[in-house]
Amino acid sequence: MTASKEQFKNYLRKIGSGQNTSSSLSREESAHALKLILQAKATAAQIGAFMIAHRIRRPEPQELAGMLDTYLALGPKLTSKQGQRRPICFGMPFDGRIRTAPVYPLTTLILISEGQPVILQGGKRMPIKYGVTTTELFEALELHLTKLKINQVQTCLNENMLALIHQPNHFALAENLTNYREELGKRPPIASMELIWTAHHGDHLLVSGFVHPPTEERAWKTIKIIGEKDYISIKGLEGGTDLPISRACITGQTHKNQLKRLILHPRDHDCSGKDLEWTTLAEWRHHALEALENKGPLKQALLWNAGVYLWLSGISHSLEQGLTKAEACLSSGAAKKTLKQLIAWKNNTEKSET
Repeated sequence: MTASKEQFKNYLRKIGSGQNTSSSLSREESAHALKLILQAKATAAQIGAFMIAHRIRRPEPQELAGMLDTYLALGPKLTSKQGQRRPICFGMPFDGRIRTAPVYPLTTLILISEGQPVILQGGKRMPIKYGVTTTELFEALELHLTKLKINQVQTCLNENMLALIHQPNHFALAENLTNYREELGKRPPIASMELIWTAHHGDHLLVSGFVHPPTEERAWKTIKIIGEKDYISIKGLEGGTDLPISRACITGQTHKNQLKRLILHPRDHDCSGKDLEWTTLAEWRHHALEALENKGPLKQALLWNAGVYLWLSGISHSLEQGLTKAEACLSSGAAKKTLKQLIAWKNNTEKSET
């Protein structure tokens, strides 16, 4: 422990020495620093200082790459079964949503209905926003996934094309850092890394949200360092991956090792409208169930998001075809049927455990 603390001091000296004398960590140093943090081999004071120092100067791409190395090594691991279509892995802020009504759980149901596996991740309500979480939204639809063991999450991916990594259950080392978010009152540097981390190992399409252009730029440079082949950045609602219908959708895609900008206009496809405000979980449930019936105030946003992601994932050959598929999925009741099948699978899994 003493040796680890002394080594961590060296990392603190590098990043916390002020504007003129501080320097960045290498990828290897950053990976080791985060490993010491997760394994509690640095003191609480050191961890807090590290997070604030990084918050002030912002982690550089090679530092984020090192953090990803540590998460990939110490965190939960998922793989796709042989012959399964590559999954979409969505990266969204872990502290949730507070201003706009999420649509991604419903988008997920349509994607699964059309044969596209989806991997999501998150945790409990978390500082600093304490916004509504992925697990709460699914539970509002009677789909309870938080108590699954990691092998059951893998089985769910294999059998149902859905996996939800719940940090408190599946990555306790990372969950131990949640208190620092509250005590520091700021998102720590790992919050930037969480947007581009996935527990899935192997071929996948990584989609992450961003708010500010520098965040996207750092993410793109980090992606190049770690060798992610297929990556899409989305200037989504509240930094998530939900595409707005009230404005143009700014996206970036990897193309021949370059970032290719793609601007999508919902008005060009008769999908524009007002982004629904967040109110309560009960009201969201009501609107979500309406949307699965192809009606209500969330319907337009759901059609737009599902259509775009069916296209970006390659399920559809064009955006127009994606939108047509999404509407057919809702009209036929396929998305609602998928939800019922997931609920039934979860209930049967619980019974087999007792």
